[in-house]
Amino acid sequence: MKTTRRIFSLLALFCATSVWAQADYPSKPIRLLIPFPPGGGTDFVSRVVGTKLAEMTKWSVVLENMPGAGGNLAIAAAAKAAPDGYTIVMGQSDNMMLGPWLYPNVGYTVKSFTPIIQATVAPLAIVSNAQPVGQQHRINNPADMVAKGKTGNGFSWASAGNGTVGHLYTEQFKQATQTKLLHVPYKGAAPALNDVIGGSVDLAILSVPSVLPLVNGGKLKPVAVTTAKRSPMLPDTPTLDEAGVKGIDVGIWLGLFAPVGTPAAIVARLNTEINKVLALPDVREKIANGGATAVGGTSDEFGQFVRADYARWGKIAKESNIKLD
Repeated sequence: MKTTRRIFSLLALFCATSVWAQADYPSKPIRLLIPFPPGGGTDFVSRVVGTKLAEMTKWSVVLENMPGAGGNLAIAAAAKAAPDGYTIVMGQSDNMMLGPWLYPNVGYTVKSFTPIIQATVAPLAIVSNAQPVGQQHRINNPADMVAKGKTGNGFSWASAGNGTVGHLYTEQFKQATQTKLLHVPYKGAAPALNDVIGGSVDLAILSVPSVLPLVNGGKLKPVAVTTAKRSPMLPDTPTLDEAGVKGIDVGIWLGLFAPVGTPAAIVARLNTEINKVLALPDVREKIANGGATAVGGTSDEFGQFVRADYARWGKIAKESNIKLD
């Protein structure tokens, strides 16, 4: 009997301590892991959100860039962190959705995390060389893409690398339109864009922020965007959906995740405060100027979205038979 009482007392003490710790959250700095080096889109959004979160709440938020393995290093580190709310990570489509399907030993799956909130979404832009070939551009619009893809050897399509959303979207487009195309992977956006401008490849599929300066400078022609709605940064550029290529809408998204097992009360607190950040006009403007749209919403909504997206990309990866080392 005494032993039973002692067990119940310890359980009560543990529960009380846990509740107190959650109520006192955060009582020390929060690490926000950024899977890429300073200067990129993920780093930009992480700093806008993290800095404003610290400013509004007076919390200590430590922004920590942890590049490596195409962003997978930071995601794997977050998966192994203590589920106490003091380590969170800015995940993005390529790493969270594709990494576990494409890399055999990546060290995490979507089940390794508790989704906190979706931060942003941005379309990919499909661009061609803006310099005329004769009297016409090589590929002006989505109809040209489909037409060229059904003749001869089709066309070449550059991406920022194997295993990216742009890479797998190439496979989706090929299957949806029954066209022939050659995927040409590069190590990043810059060399891919250089070869489009130089005429070595017909098209490139990259993030809007990556292509915008060259579009505005008259070097690249935007052919289409991949989301269901047009991009505010490229309002005159059609979507593939508008052109009749249905069912393959995709955007590059960023979102915050905590290790699985993080207490629901802490996840809810983070979600509430970050929603406030994402609703601020100056934050929304900064994100829009970077080529994306601020999202927000509940952690449950984000979780449902993540699970559906994970299954979708898994199906595409399996059907395309893509595996990377």
